[in-house]
Amino acid sequence: MKTKILLLPLAVVLLLGACKGLGSRYEAINNSSSADTVASAITDSTVSPKLVKTADMRFKVKNVQQTAEKITALTTKNKGMIIHLQMESTVGDSKNFRITDDSINRVSSFNTSADITVKIPSEHLEEFMTEVAHIGMYVTMRKMDIEDKSLDFLSAKLKLNSRKELIDQQKKGKVTIKNPVNVLLLKDDMVDGQIDNLKIDNAVKYSIITLSFYQSNTIFQEHIANDDPSAYNLPFFDRLAGAFANGWHLFMEAILAIANLWVFILAGISILLLIRFYRRKYSILPDTIKS
Repeated sequence: MKTKILLLPLAVVLLLGACKGLGSRYEAINNSSSADTVASAITDSTVSPKLVKTADMRFKVKNVQQTAEKITALTTKNKGMIIHLQMESTVGDSKNFRITDDSINRVSSFNTSADITVKIPSEHLEEFMTEVAHIGMYVTMRKMDIEDKSLDFLSAKLKLNSRKELIDQQKKGKVTIKNPVNVLLLKDDMVDGQIDNLKIDNAVKYSIITLSFYQSNTIFQEHIANDDPSAYNLPFFDRLAGAFANGWHLFMEAILAIANLWVFILAGISILLLIRFYRRKYSILPDTIKS
């Protein structure tokens, strides 16, 4: 009864505000007892507490994979369900150690973590959180929030009742709606109000828990093929024989190149001989003139 008395003033304001908003789209309702109707609706409205619980926990474990499996089993035990699961391994550092020319030993350091979101019946929330805490090595963060949605639920319920009353009076001809499209908008508002209250009921019945856990860095060794192409070389004597073969091949190519340029070589030699001939001729000419 005390709850009804405390909610009465606020509900009156919410309902009157809703009716005022509707008045901009519809003709005024011909009802001299509207205030009595609102008060009666509030008095008759019994709303149980709508407490929405959410929780978060972060903790360290020995093995992320095994912990995820235990949480899954624990969720099933408490008649809940997992709505999100993500596991991730990140390589922190990696080094390669040569074993042979074509194989190496790779040593990697990586860390593994996981995030799980669980939907649990609210009556099992505290028990579930305690059992999860016992799975880990230690808890680094744990919190729980409770939000009272009673007034939101009551507001949506009263608005829904007022819209139903308006629709009933419109059907009976007591209210004239200016635009037929507004009838559809009014019905959409009623559907939205019903859905919002169903969401609140579901949030009250089931609590959402976000779990984050991680383990110490892990060292992993693997024997793999060497992925460096330069490491795959032939033995020394094979490469030496190949070098001689390549040298002979280059020499033969050079001979062929010279053979292809024989005309230019012959022309160059001829020009050099002519230059030497003229130099010798003009160097002897002064001595002949003096004599």
